[in-house]
Amino acid sequence: MKRACKWVSVALIAAAWVIGAAAATWAAPQEQQQQQAKPNYTLAEYNAYQAAHNEKDPQMKLKDLDDFVMKFPGSALMMYIYGDYYTTYYAQKNYPKTIEYVDKLLALPMVDLGTKLQSLGYRAQAMLYGSGDKALQTPESYTKAKDAAAQGLQTLNQWQKPQNMADDQFANNKKGLAVLFNSVAGIAESGLKDYKGAADSYKAVLALDPNDAVTHFRLGVAYLQEMPADAPNGFWELSRSIALKGPGEAQVRTYLRNQLLHYQQPSCDKLADDEMNQMITLAGTSADRPASMTIPSSEELQKARDDTANFLPWLQEGGDHGRVMWLATCGLEYPDVGVKVLDIMPGDNDSFTLKVYRPAAADPDAAAKEMDSASTPNMELHIVSQPDVKRLMKDDAVRFTGTLKDYQQSPFLLTWDNAKINPEDLQPAPSGGKRPARTAAPKRPGA
Repeated sequence: MKRACKWVSVALIAAAWVIGAAAATWAAPQEQQQQQAKPNYTLAEYNAYQAAHNEKDPQMKLKDLDDFVMKFPGSALMMYIYGDYYTTYYAQKNYPKTIEYVDKLLALPMVDLGTKLQSLGYRAQAMLYGSGDKALQTPESYTKAKDAAAQGLQTLNQWQKPQNMADDQFANNKKGLAVLFNSVAGIAESGLKDYKGAADSYKAVLALDPNDAVTHFRLGVAYLQEMPADAPNGFWELSRSIALKGPGEAQVRTYLRNQLLHYQQPSCDKLADDEMNQMITLAGTSADRPASMTIPSSEELQKARDDTANFLPWLQEGGDHGRVMWLATCGLEYPDVGVKVLDIMPGDNDSFTLKVYRPAAADPDAAAKEMDSASTPNMELHIVSQPDVKRLMKDDAVRFTGTLKDYQQSPFLLTWDNAKINPEDLQPAPSGGKRPARTAAPKRPGA
């Protein structure tokens, strides 16, 4: 699923102004001049810088900055020039250029901590908002972003509270920047296909902000992209994102549904919808995935389909066994299922509804006894355009081919659509007798 750059958490939006606060220790040239007996730049350099810095038109400002670099390539004011470059490009949403000039600034010698933290913050914001730009989706770009995020976290740990900043504001600022740097680290690691590393970065974000729906989404995607995929945790994190009503909720729902269908490959899409809705409801009541929550894979469902001996017993049992068997078999067509007719209800246009009984016992003798004594149906067949069904009588033993449509665990009842009685079983019964009971287990389609 393509990640939209507009999907940004509240904590990351707050971090945008936090970056400015981080520059509290970044002295302007005027202050630097006051702090030194003699400035290390000329008056011409200073005036050229001021002209560029105070220019309001972005294009003219960039031209003035270019002129400054041409005239004074080794100026001591280059840190401020590069700062104006990247803030101007950032305001224009030119994120690759923002990153280019942040990196130029950071490559200068003796960059003070406040300037470094502010610049790394802008770089992280540019990578975050520009993550959809192909120029920022290269291995080199992701590697640099990952390294810069790590440098940002290291610098953040060294940042001391400015004297004029309240304790709670400082704590919130540090939290916002930590969320920002860890988020960008996760995006970069995902871009490098280091999904385990990305998951760790996103979990670090959620340790700071557990209700960040965007990060729950990103963490879910990372889990699902691991090899092998961590499907239970991946589906849970996506469900958690939806339950928290994050941005792009409808898109996340679609993504979750498609991933679940791909993982399970059920024949009844509705069951995937039911599973998804149950997970979302549960994720809305709990921050952590319950250990009991399982998501059977397509391999597990195929194993259940092959286990014809447990077809009816597991469905009758219900619970996890019943859930897995129903996921595995709903929507499948089964041929020549042997049953006993208990009731025949004619409908319109040669349609019929048959109430029938199917024995659960695998042993033929036990199945025959179960069939003979049956008086309550456990299956309902919907038959269309088969007029000869009117020949059937109560207690007839017949075979049918049909598609499983519905399942009721208590009282137990399986509903079959598009059912057809085997024509051989619709011939007139021998004089004075009944058709023989057939008790073979249901077969897989194509078996």
